[in-house]
Amino acid sequence: MKAIDFHTHAFPDNLAERAIKGIEEKSGIKAFLDGTIPSLLSSMDKNNIEKSVICSIATKPEQFESILKWSRKIRSERIIPFMSIHPSDNKFKEHIEIIKKEGFKGIKLHPYYQEFNLDEEKMFSVYETICKNGLILIAHTGYDFAFPPVKRAEPERVMKIKKKFPGLKFVISHLGGWREWKDVQKLLCGEKIYMEISFSLQFIDKKTANDIINSCSENLILFGSDSPWGDQGQTISLLKSLGLGKKKESLIFNKNALKLLT
Repeated sequence: MKAIDFHTHAFPDNLAERAIKGIEEKSGIKAFLDGTIPSLLSSMDKNNIEKSVICSIATKPEQFESILKWSRKIRSERIIPFMSIHPSDNKFKEHIEIIKKEGFKGIKLHPYYQEFNLDEEKMFSVYETICKNGLILIAHTGYDFAFPPVKRAEPERVMKIKKKFPGLKFVISHLGGWREWKDVQKLLCGEKIYMEISFSLQFIDKKTANDIINSCSENLILFGSDSPWGDQGQTISLLKSLGLGKKKESLIFNKNALKLLT
């Protein structure tokens, strides 16, 4: 069974080199790919990955149109673009409705790159509109390796959003919260929240990873790599090394994502 990668990044060809270089310099992390769609597709072919979700991030309100135009261009049977809106976008309701009308499946938000706290009140109308339109929200959670360790999207904030918007199709990233895994275990395990595993297994021991995954519903865990910042093949190997069993692996690698996306 081929995998579905629920968390990847790519950039337009004319911007990819500059974007990758800038993030590498800021974070000190070396990318595994060059940030283009062709390099991602090549990695997918190499690692038996059927589809990848591209998570765009609007760092300015006026980027909506350019992200929309590019997302229209790249979407295919194998590439599933998730749009992005900026929290300061005065037309966010109209733009979310456009996203729904054009058939895109979801929206990516990133509290660090977009400078907001996950549970601040100004975001509530954004979440409500996403929920009303039946779209998926994937949000960065936990710290971010490219930014100072200021709390913006920790598990406590995740729980506030889940309680206030129980009908939201909410996907949290990095195994619940990058480098906040103790609090993930305390607060999020057992909750009805989708959780993808990207950029996490290489930073924690197998016991912690198993404890988190096995404490969550097997129907809510999603495979993700955070490519190009995580290597798709390495992430597959790390997940398989946990010894979760064929049934749970098939759900994480493919079936859960397929059900959520259809």
